[in-house]
Amino acid sequence: MSLKVKLMDDLKQSMKNREKLRKDSITMIRSAIKQKEVDERIELDDAAILDIIAKQVKQKRDSINEFKKGNRDDLVEQTQQEIDILIEYLPPQLSEEELEVIVKAAIDEVGASSMKDMGKIMGKVMPQIKGKADGSLVNKIAIKYFK
Repeated sequence: MSLKVKLMDDLKQSMKNREKLRKDSITMIRSAIKQKEVDERIELDDAAILDIIAKQVKQKRDSINEFKKGNRDDLVEQTQQEIDILIEYLPPQLSEEELEVIVKAAIDEVGASSMKDMGKIMGKVMPQIKGKADGSLVNKIAIKYFK
């Protein structure tokens, strides 16, 4: 079953079950997908849809940081629930240990010796972990090797 079909089925189910937050989250994803399809006049495949969902998760994580600074615990909780819903559609996330193995292999492969080589490392790692981990976590792990 394609991701679009799954999203539509889940949207219908959330409407039947009166799950407002789930319905709103799925609607947000579907509108982002539709917007990209209309803008670029293409039909998105599952990989492109996963990119959109991962981008939404990243934006929401950034929002949580801002809400915490503003002491808006109500919005932090709601946004975290939205992230939890979105993550259901992403492939299983890599653990920090798994990421560390991938990053270490990339460092060895590109022969990185300093922070100046971070672009090479990220360029090597990001395609491998697309949708499975956040780039900021990869960056944090890579930085540990140059301290």
